[in-house]
Amino acid sequence: MDILIKPIITEKATTDAELNNRYGFVVNPKANKVEIKKAVEAAYGVSVTAVRTMNVRPDRRVRYTKTGIQTGKTNAYKKAIVQVAEGDSIDFYANI
Repeated sequence: MDILIKPIITEKATTDAELNNRYGFVVNPKANKVEIKKAVEAAYGVSVTAVRTMNVRPDRRVRYTKTGIQTGKTNAYKKAIVQVAEGDSIDFYANI
């Protein structure tokens, strides 16, 4: 089971990483906090102090078009916010 799917790189997540040493990841919905901690420590070589998780609900949309009502939704996913120990950092752009 692949735990870490991709890092979250947004303006809010980047500010949180710079100020508080917290990094965001999209993770497997079945992964728990212990598995996420081990995966981040193995992938990036840092020590993790705390893990916060949340399930993000799908956004539903309804569009009224000529052909009728079009309904749709985005995908639901699980997000993890990982607190890294003081002095450690993760560089997402090292592999580019």
